[in-house]
Amino acid sequence: MTSPFAKRVQSISIEGAYGTLGKARALEAQGRDIVHLEIGQPDYSTPQHVVESAYQAMQEGHTKYTFPSGTLETRETIARKAGDQRDMTVSAEEIVVGPGAKPLLFLPCLALVEPGDEVIMPDPGFPTYRDSVLVAGGVPVPVELDRMRGFDLQKLEARISDRTRMIILNSPSNPTGGVTSAEDLETIAKLAKKHDTWVLSDEIYSRLVYDDEARTIATLPGMRERTIVLDGFSKTYSMPGWRLGYAIVPQALAERLAVLLVHAVGCTADFTQVAGMSALEGDQSQPERMREEYKERRNKTVVALNEIPGVSCDLPQGAFYVFPDVRSFGRSSREIADFLLDDAGVALLPGTDFGEGGEGFLRISYATAWERIELGIERIKSGLAKFA
Repeated sequence: MTSPFAKRVQSISIEGAYGTLGKARALEAQGRDIVHLEIGQPDYSTPQHVVESAYQAMQEGHTKYTFPSGTLETRETIARKAGDQRDMTVSAEEIVVGPGAKPLLFLPCLALVEPGDEVIMPDPGFPTYRDSVLVAGGVPVPVELDRMRGFDLQKLEARISDRTRMIILNSPSNPTGGVTSAEDLETIAKLAKKHDTWVLSDEIYSRLVYDDEARTIATLPGMRERTIVLDGFSKTYSMPGWRLGYAIVPQALAERLAVLLVHAVGCTADFTQVAGMSALEGDQSQPERMREEYKERRNKTVVALNEIPGVSCDLPQGAFYVFPDVRSFGRSSREIADFLLDDAGVALLPGTDFGEGGEGFLRISYATAWERIELGIERIKSGLAKFA
């Protein structure tokens, strides 16, 4: 046989962060000390009251199958809390719960994108966007970012057409930390309505905004019925391993996603959903402490990186990433990232893990203790000096 695999999986690859993490773990197994700045997960523990609620739920028998799109109680809680956050009135029938946010990015592409349909996405942007579209048979259309704001609107308008089935937004952005302004969202909404496209708004970092607030395109006139709002618990509540996410979608789409969920994953663990409700309804002091701590780390990280000769780093407004410009060193992002891991003991990501628009940049996560970030930046400085 020429190839044992279907075409739909031949053009997709593992997410770069996991690949780099694997290499870093192999070096640690050899006795190397590696500073981990590659993985986008909070260094805080899950709030104790959330952990205790899950344990109690398991003791009480919440270990059985649930409805594919989530228990009614969970969906009602999310509808109320997520709606309040966004100044939206949301019903439980518009909520779909999944084992992590990723299935609720992947499955809408299967539900909405026909082979040959074009899907606009940010470049650089989260790599799962591209691969989800490819598996659905769609055509990824990367559009360059104004890194600290979002889409370059002139380039977006030039690339959107009647072949466009969906626009994927991500604000705050992974990898840049940029936040899309209210004015830019209005422009994007007008384009989406003009060309009759869906919008998938990835708002997983919406509670991690530092100097303003993140807005959702779903509240703009005529957008609710064509918008998928994606969010979850990993970043806000430090629950990445719990695998719990949700989407706010039109009810008809929610029904289709439930069918896909039942065949793809069955359902989301009941006790995990109980933990999610506890996170939403309980003490919100830890998410606020995290946000303030990340803001302080962001400020110090940007100052420290800008003190490295040849490095330029903007101040991001959200998420927990910086995206420093290292083009002055005349090497590819991949070459620099590999060198810093192998030679300097710092795990970070090349900008090209997020698309061609990331060439010349690195992604650094500051979701770890400042002492480790500071050590990592010192090692980056020493490593880059060898390219001078």
